[in-house]
Amino acid sequence: FPHSPINVTSRKPYRGINVLVLWAAAQRKGYKSGVWATYNQWQQVGAQVRSGEKSANVVFWKFFEFDDEFDTETLQPKRIPLARDYWVFNAEQVDGFPGEEQPKATREARIESAEAFFRGLEMKLQDGGNQAFYRPGTDTVHMPPFGAFKEPLFYYSVLSHESTHWSGAPHRLNRDLKGRFGTEAYAIEELIAELGAAFLCSELGLPTDPRKDHAPYIASWLKALKNDKRAIFTAAAKAQHAVDWLVRKTPAELEDVA
Repeated sequence: FPHSPINVTSRKPYRGINVLVLWAAAQRKGYKSGVWATYNQWQQVGAQVRSGEKSANVVFWKFFEFDDEFDTETLQPKRIPLARDYWVFNAEQVDGFPGEEQPKATREARIESAEAFFRGLEMKLQDGGNQAFYRPGTDTVHMPPFGAFKEPLFYYSVLSHESTHWSGAPHRLNRDLKGRFGTEAYAIEELIAELGAAFLCSELGLPTDPRKDHAPYIASWLKALKNDKRAIFTAAAKAQHAVDWLVRKTPAELEDVA
């Protein structure tokens, strides 16, 4: 995956489901740039969307407080989330934008940064065996030896997946999906971990490595998404929440990672 898509005027990265939407649009069209903006925002920076270009749809949530309605538990004004659609265009769809040089860290620098980042999480990490997994009972993350991976950077891709599982423990983010998804909670948790790994690898400038052991989950993911049209929004939001939490634990390690 490329780096997280960003907005040309705010310089802020898109988040959650919008990351997936823009990654998919970029892959489908072959865009190399991760810079996006609305038609008017491109005009604000002196660029012009070319005639006939098709936009991608992103969603932003705004919260409105109603002073005449109160939450019965907090006694605070109720906050109602409302979604608003925006249509954005990639930098490769406009004229008059010079583009941006993306600094590239060396492979060695990426390994060093990733190692420092995960070390900063202070997870109980156990190397050995041929499977990667998080064990809730012992609160430990288990990984195959570093040398077992065909590409060293893929080690951190898999570790990103297990770290997302680790973040959801009751004494951390307490990510309990059973009330929302019932028997499909396990499949959704795996989807959250997979999305979390993609988001985190993007933050760290790491490649992702498709895992054969996750192929059987695809059918269960599709079933869950078919049964609940909002499931992908929930999974993306919880994955983003997990990555935000992980990054806050070791924010300094993300500096200069590209």
